[in-house]
Amino acid sequence: MSRDAFIKAMRGVAHSVCVVTTAGEDGKSGATVSAFCSVSADPPTALVCLNTDSHITDQVIKNGMFNINILPEGAAHIANRFAGMHDNEVADRFDGIELIESDIPVLKGTTYFRCKVQETVKAGSHHVFIGLVEYSEALTSSPLAYLEGAYHKVTALEDQS
Repeated sequence: MSRDAFIKAMRGVAHSVCVVTTAGEDGKSGATVSAFCSVSADPPTALVCLNTDSHITDQVIKNGMFNINILPEGAAHIANRFAGMHDNEVADRFDGIELIESDIPVLKGTTYFRCKVQETVKAGSHHVFIGLVEYSEALTSSPLAYLEGAYHKVTALEDQS
């Protein structure tokens, strides 16, 4: 399969937009991702995929911990910030972003999962981090979704029966 055909097909799959955060001796780091999913409820486990060449990948490996922050609808500006779209204008991606104080940054207003790295798998251009979820907090707001290169709102379908 060609890379272009794969990317075209994946663009047609809706994803929740997440910001992965970590912190340690090298400071804090965050990156926008859409490759996140649950793995197991027994024990609670989730995974996230990070580009091998990104700074946050090295930090997650060193720190052994990460948070997955699921962005609420209306937070496209935060997704863009942590995707690096403003790196030329803002020295620190966290500047002006409200956080819940923690040793690992939690973005205020997000559903989040605090994970301890259990396993790391190198797969192509990415590292897959499988994390044991130590804590989570679920908010009632709808998540920000990404589909066909644009952000979307998630809405419920009317009863189909």
